[in-house]
Amino acid sequence: MSKEIIQTENAPQAIGAYSQAVKVNGTVYLSGQIPLHPKTMEIVKGGIEAEIRRVLDNLSAVANAAGGSVQDIVKLNVFLTDMSDFPVVNEVMADYFDKPYPARAAVGVASLPKGVNVEVDAVMVFS
Repeated sequence: MSKEIIQTENAPQAIGAYSQAVKVNGTVYLSGQIPLHPKTMEIVKGGIEAEIRRVLDNLSAVANAAGGSVQDIVKLNVFLTDMSDFPVVNEVMADYFDKPYPARAAVGVASLPKGVNVEVDAVMVFS
């Protein structure tokens, strides 16, 4: 098994014992991203839409560092502290992903790291 650790300064640095992503045999497992700005490591302001956009920008940066793009993502897991924000997820995703969209799960959770409202992780596959 060939395992490569993916790291970029264009996404927030890990706030725990994990890698931004790990590439194994053409599949990249992207760790969950929260709405931290990569330069300041501060949570973005502006409400849930701004948070979702920052999360997807962070995922995009990690995908690019792995040699791909968000269009190579085949599976997303979205974690929300308020499921009433789910329609905003759909609206923002349409700005980042082309059809056919990746498979996705949306999960309501009690809390997320740093008290944020959204976290998204992903799996990317190169053909």
